[in-house]
Amino acid sequence: MTRQDVFDLTDRVIVITGGLGQIGRQFALEFIERGAKVAIFNRSIPDEAILQERFPVASGRVAFFKVDITNKSSIAAGLAALVTRWGVPHVLVNNAGLDTQPSAPPEVSGPFEDFPEEVWREVLEVNMTGTFLCCQVIGGAMAKLGRGSIVNVGSIYGMLSPVQDIYAYKEAKTGKAFVKPVAYCASKSGLYNFTRYLATYWGRKGVRVNILTPSGVRRDSQDAEFQANYCQRMPMGRMAEEDEFNGAAVFLASDASRYMTGSNLVVDGGWTAW
Repeated sequence: MTRQDVFDLTDRVIVITGGLGQIGRQFALEFIERGAKVAIFNRSIPDEAILQERFPVASGRVAFFKVDITNKSSIAAGLAALVTRWGVPHVLVNNAGLDTQPSAPPEVSGPFEDFPEEVWREVLEVNMTGTFLCCQVIGGAMAKLGRGSIVNVGSIYGMLSPVQDIYAYKEAKTGKAFVKPVAYCASKSGLYNFTRYLATYWGRKGVRVNILTPSGVRRDSQDAEFQANYCQRMPMGRMAEEDEFNGAAVFLASDASRYMTGSNLVVDGGWTAW
C-alpha cells in the first residue's frame, strides 16, 4: 500500500488574492510546482508578456482574474468565471493587503493624531473588508460542498505593536519623524479574531480557517538603515526572503493540517519571541 502524501496539492484549485505581489507570487509558484491549479484574483492584470515572465512554470495551471476584493459583485463574478473553468476552489488564500513602507510620504507616516481618515478607511477596506467579502463569497461556496481551507495572511504587527525606534533614523535624515501607521496594525489585528470566528462557524461544515503570521520581507528598495535596525531586533538577525513562508502555506492548504482550524501559524524569525 502506497503511503499518501499529506502535503499533496495535485489538482487542488487555489485562489490567491493579491497573487502578483511579493509573497503572493511565491505562494502561487510553489502551489503550481506541487500540481495545484492557481487562480490569482488581482485588482489589475499585466499584459501577457509580463505574466509569462513572472510565471514561467505555469504550464496552464494558473489563471488570472481581474477582481476588486472590496466589491462583492466583483468577487462573485471572478468566482463564477473560475467555477466555469476549474470548479469550486478547495483553498482560499487571503493575501492581498495594504501597508505603509518606510519610503511613504509624511502625510501618511506622521504622528497618529494627524493620520488621514481616508487612508485609515482605505486600508481597512482592503485588509479587513476585502478578506470578509472573499470569505463570504468563496468560503461560502466551499462550505456548501462541505470542504475547504482558508488561509488568512496576518502580520507580526497584527500581534504586537510596532517597534517605532526602528524608524527613528528617518527624522535625522529628513527632518520629519516616521511613525509606523495605525491602520495596517489595526486591520491585521482584526484578522485574528475573524479567523477564530469563522473556524468555529464553519467547523462542522468541513471548512478550516487558519491564519499565517509572517514577519518583514527583505526588499531591494528598502534603505540600509531600515534593514540594519530591523535585523538588529530580529533574533535570527535577518529579514525573511520572499519564499520562506511557502512551506507554511502548503501545510495550511493541504491535508497535512486537516485537524487544524482557528490557529495562528507564526513564521517570523523569532520576532514575537521577545
